Amino acid sequence: MLERIWVVFSQVITLFLLMGVGFFLARKNKLTSHGVTECTYLLLYFVAPCIIIESLQVDRDSQLTHSVLLCVAASVGLYLLYILMSLPTFRKQPPKTRSVLQFGAVYGNLGFMGIPLVQAVLGDDAVVFVVFVLAIFTVTYWIHGVFIMGGPSALSLKSTFLNPGVIPLLISLPLFLTGWRLPSMVNSAVSFLADLNTPLAMVVIGAQMARSDLLSIFRQPRLYASCAFRLLLCPAVTALVLLPLHMDPLLYATMVILAGTPTAGVTSMFAQRFEQDTPSAAQLVSLSTLLSVVTLPLCAALAEALTR
Repeated sequence: MLERIWVVFSQVITLFLLMGVGFFLARKNKLTSHGVTECTYLLLYFVAPCIIIESLQVDRDSQLTHSVLLCVAASVGLYLLYILMSLPTFRKQPPKTRSVLQFGAVYGNLGFMGIPLVQAVLGDDAVVFVVFVLAIFTVTYWIHGVFIMGGPSALSLKSTFLNPGVIPLLISLPLFLTGWRLPSMVNSAVSFLADLNTPLAMVVIGAQMARSDLLSIFRQPRLYASCAFRLLLCPAVTALVLLPLHMDPLLYATMVILAGTPTAGVTSMFAQRFEQDTPSAAQLVSLSTLLSVVTLPLCAALAEALTR
């Protein structure tokens, strides 16, 4: 177990070193907020879809199909459970702050942190599971997340199903189901773009953290409560709920690690869009990302111990 903790810890530190590049560039005003916005757009609308398309071009067999179906069903059930668990939390906070803390407690940074970490720790074979969890995550936050941040009037069928997480999945599902492959030149371009995810995502997160007051975030108990829900409670519940299913160890470890990822960056994006407590959202993302350097290795060790 100690060996696994060290392996994950070293990978997390590598990711934090990449964040340090973004932090340094932002503090020196070499990477402006406008530049971060443009990089985020590139990640969301081009790089992340390419990861989905590349990951689903795999040789499918009955075992993988069964694992994928189990992954989808488990993801739906887990997000419903997370949402139910979050309902009674943060009742004493102002409504605009409560919505941010609840959103940040439920939704982790699957795209920017989850994919690079799972890829580094578990290998490329595990990324196919991340893709399907990411699809459920995306649909869920465009329904539940928009509801708690913007209210019922903000819900839109178009934004729920026509977004950067779902559209590439619909494009690549035929590749997964039929075994078809993209032409080699197209596939190479997709692969090159997908390879940008880890370094570019970490640089963006680091740049976002540079614009937060890092000292003040350590003095706010409400942020710690939301982080505890996201970084400790979610992976613990996930590990226990999925254990009786006796799923493939690779899938099990993937889902437990994803459950322990820090608060999603979309928390601050939604807070700004729907005029919620944007400063608290940015601070929550930063604090949970910093604390995850300790909690993520523990999540991986927990997954490994329970699958033995």
